[in-house]
Amino acid sequence: MKYIAFVRQKFGKADFPVFRIEDMKLALAPLKIKNDYLYLLVHNLLRKKEITKITKGIYTFHNEAAVVGFAFAPFYYGLENALSLRGISGQGMNFIVMTTRNVRRGVRTFQNRNYRIQYMDSKMFFGYDLLEYGAFWIPVSNLEKTVIDMIYFEGSIRDELWPEILKTLDMQKLKNHLKRYDAKFARMILEQISENKSL
Repeated sequence: MKYIAFVRQKFGKADFPVFRIEDMKLALAPLKIKNDYLYLLVHNLLRKKEITKITKGIYTFHNEAAVVGFAFAPFYYGLENALSLRGISGQGMNFIVMTTRNVRRGVRTFQNRNYRIQYMDSKMFFGYDLLEYGAFWIPVSNLEKTVIDMIYFEGSIRDELWPEILKTLDMQKLKNHLKRYDAKFARMILEQISENKSL
């Protein structure tokens, strides 16, 4: 198939962690390729194991688990996975995708590695920056938002993680983040931090 090289060149680079059928249609539109041929092209790339399907209509050329989140954009990697990516938790973690998209939640598999989808309201989608991870720049919640998310979604933070968290936690940034939450929840966060500082 003469267009495979073009697709490989276009979507196999780091600036395309994932691609959609719609992306292929746009890229190949000047060549006036029929949809049937396009789907056959995808089928052949899947059969040759050059690409992998992440979710419906979204594929990748990359054999790196860090790309999975891009299939659920807008997203960031969060919870204890964010601590691991930031070197605070030494425990190797599967990727945890925090997304505002209403997709099936829970554990999924990519390249024989589990990852987890966690839905969050768009009002809570803030407090992240980009970290370099191999060939990619991936969005990861900052430490202060990670603390908030872990208590909000999981109820607590493991005791052994607090000493490393408290070494670099920016209390002013945390308080600024907490302005977006109700006062009762904000007090609970600050109380947990205070309790762990006194240990």
